[in-house]
Amino acid sequence: MDSTSGLKARRARFVLVAIVVAVAALLVVGGFTVANLMRDDKGKPQAGISPSASAPAPAGTGGSAVGTMTPEKGKKITLRKPTGQKDGVVTGFPKSPSGGLSAVVYFWEEFAWLDDEKARQQLTAVTSKDAPGYVDKRVSDIRAMREALGLPPSGGISADISFTTAVQAARATTIQAPGMPAGYVMQVWLSYDRYATGPKGGRDENPLRGDMVDFIVKWDGAAWKFTDEFDSLRTFPVAYEPTSPYAWADGWVQVRHAD
Repeated sequence: MDSTSGLKARRARFVLVAIVVAVAALLVVGGFTVANLMRDDKGKPQAGISPSASAPAPAGTGGSAVGTMTPEKGKKITLRKPTGQKDGVVTGFPKSPSGGLSAVVYFWEEFAWLDDEKARQQLTAVTSKDAPGYVDKRVSDIRAMREALGLPPSGGISADISFTTAVQAARATTIQAPGMPAGYVMQVWLSYDRYATGPKGGRDENPLRGDMVDFIVKWDGAAWKFTDEFDSLRTFPVAYEPTSPYAWADGWVQVRHAD
């Protein structure tokens, strides 16, 4: 490798690391959560989902007893398969807690979080009409992140750099929103990894692991839609750890993607 190509390769790695580090700082601030239980389409408790009303207290603080089950030991939740696609996002999830959770997971794994134009298209397809400022706010956040990275405020990323987002666990709970039927509004926390592939297939040696983000979705009569109408009802969960009984007791489950 000559000095010029070596310099380009090193520069590409530095840009890759800068993007990943910046995303860790900027995206993780978006999270909140609430509490309840998940049920399957027939109204029965879904395997692997435990009710959660509040964060359990650690041992020795006087809180209720916590068992030995952990997300790693517990049964994973299988995502529901989408039935359609529109504007870069999959659609067609059922009106059920597992459907709402699946809609959020698929969205986050497909989201063009560093491309403001594609992100706007995706967000417009899945955002509630009752949240008119939601899309603009998310797009504005992406543009601010791009500028912080030294990129033009609008546009995509280099064709030789790609990112993969993989959700490892989720915590889905219902929100008792005023004026909405029970079960029509959910908050979904995600714990996810994100890694990059650089020029000529170069691997990301320092991927993001265990970052968390959350979304609120509501059933609008035909589909799960993203919204910020109920942000004031958000609460925080226990941090996700695969071997933590407190995470399991608080409703965290590992995700199994549909085949």
